[in-house]
Amino acid sequence: MFEFVQIFIRTLLETLHDLLPIVLILGFFQFVILRGPMARPWRILRGLAYIMLGMALFLMGLEEAIFPLGELMAKQLTAPEFLFGSIAQIPEHVQWQYYGWVYAFALAIGFATTIAEPALIAIAMKAQQISGGAVSAWGLRLSVAAGVAIGVSIGCYRIITGTDLWLYIIAAYIIVMVQTLFSPKRIIPLAYDSGGVTTSTVTVPLIAALGLGLASTIPGRSPMIDGFGLVAFASVFPIMTVLAYTWIAERWTSNTRETTRR
Repeated sequence: MFEFVQIFIRTLLETLHDLLPIVLILGFFQFVILRGPMARPWRILRGLAYIMLGMALFLMGLEEAIFPLGELMAKQLTAPEFLFGSIAQIPEHVQWQYYGWVYAFALAIGFATTIAEPALIAIAMKAQQISGGAVSAWGLRLSVAAGVAIGVSIGCYRIITGTDLWLYIIAAYIIVMVQTLFSPKRIIPLAYDSGGVTTSTVTVPLIAALGLGLASTIPGRSPMIDGFGLVAFASVFPIMTVLAYTWIAERWTSNTRETTRR
């Protein structure tokens, strides 16, 4: 219990140190530039206290549970006794096909964490409201989650095979640019923002832990070189799926209206 209190106090002080510049900037613009009174100051101070407490607990949760859990899952899924049944059955050259459960886990965890992402939920609700229902909130969330799931699984394939990260990123952005040329202009900003909201509080810690765990357990891989990069996959692939989804939704709405008129 005493160790928990020590960790909490240290994390809380680190959180206060990180939030202090933001508070100072907001205060400077409020009192020096705008020169206006602060509405409901006690409510704002209470909110800041909630933020510091929540962030401290969240960071402790990452260190105590999320990162160890991600690394543990990666180690278990890549363990020879799990992949091949016994040490004696290990083939001489382990290929990417043997890691099917790793790809399945990457798909599942990428999809599940993205669906639960608070930032994505907020963006999806606003998109549905502004578009008048043309873009469904659930459709947007599902398309973003599918993009993250595909991206993370491909990123795990990259770690397992040890191929260069830049090849995948360049190819992915070429596809995004081609899609952008054929997508409605009003949809493009939403798609690019949807790729950004995936790199938030719920998704990033688990994905980062999975990448580092894989790179630490697969022979010949370096955690520093191969362990990072999954977040980049989780950012670019949702842009593809959202552009595809919104293009299909736009076509579907247009065809429905034409059918109704006839």
